[in-house]
Amino acid sequence: MSKRHLSQKTVSEIGRTRISRLMDLSEEAVRSGRHDRARRYVEIARRIGMKTRLNIPKDRPYCKACLIPLLPGVSCTVRLSDHKVVTTCGMCGTVRRRPYLREQRK
Repeated sequence: MSKRHLSQKTVSEIGRTRISRLMDLSEEAVRSGRHDRARRYVEIARRIGMKTRLNIPKDRPYCKACLIPLLPGVSCTVRLSDHKVVTTCGMCGTVRRRPYLREQRK
């Protein structure tokens, strides 16, 4: 008996929905104080993304060091300084700097 093969489009769609659901669950876990569970959900979402060659959406940031979802005011602090958005993880203290281009364009 041969294996059933799925098209790349179907695999991507399944992966995208599973990643989205896992990131929702990780955000809920952070809000309820279950950081170990949130970390595991993000880890599983990353593995699914690697296997299906999908990126985790940019609107779902997480700390690259400790894999905790970054929710402003809950698990991270966000500051604006010198045309940069500085995000500091509340769990491990990792700093993430991104350019703040919106104001520079005006």
